[in-house]
Amino acid sequence: MALTRKGVATRARIVEGAAGLIREEGVFALRLEDVMARTATSKSQLFHYFPDGKDELLLAVAHHEAARVLDDQQPELGSLDDWAAWQRWRDKVVARYRAQGVNCPLHTALSRLGSTTEAARAVAARLLEQWQEQLAAGIRRLQDGGTVTAELDAGREAAALLAGIQGGVLILLTTGSVVHLEAALDVGLERLRGARPGA
Repeated sequence: MALTRKGVATRARIVEGAAGLIREEGVFALRLEDVMARTATSKSQLFHYFPDGKDELLLAVAHHEAARVLDDQQPELGSLDDWAAWQRWRDKVVARYRAQGVNCPLHTALSRLGSTTEAARAVAARLLEQWQEQLAAGIRRLQDGGTVTAELDAGREAAALLAGIQGGVLILLTTGSVVHLEAALDVGLERLRGARPGA
């Protein structure tokens, strides 16, 4: 569906409003009536942009929040050139998830849609692929600068670091604690620091 500039803005307002409600109250409290009230849109407007109703809106929220996950880590994620930069990125990731707490719009939207649906899997897979690519690029910059041994498999190390982050986030969503996320990041970065040339 081709949208006018005003239509794009209205659709974005609805998605952002739904994401905000999920952050504040959780996905199970999300009602379309509340989204309409929050975004000053009518039922006809909402179904114009999301003809399939709540599931289609939740998928749009998932796309929106997946982009935010990476955007919120910038410019640090794209500038992992030295250990100070990696530490700034680590601190930013922890701060983001500490502030977010247990109500994660991306996680809850994907959970509600069902992780087995093709669309939900595609959103999650693309986010993880892009995140891993940027981490691997940062590791390669360390290798190019002679800080980390060239023998290290940058893609594999990035995959392990990302798996640790995701595990820490999942525990955070269950317990409300960032301790495991911090541990995963710190141990992952210690491993990288230990991979010095000639070590």
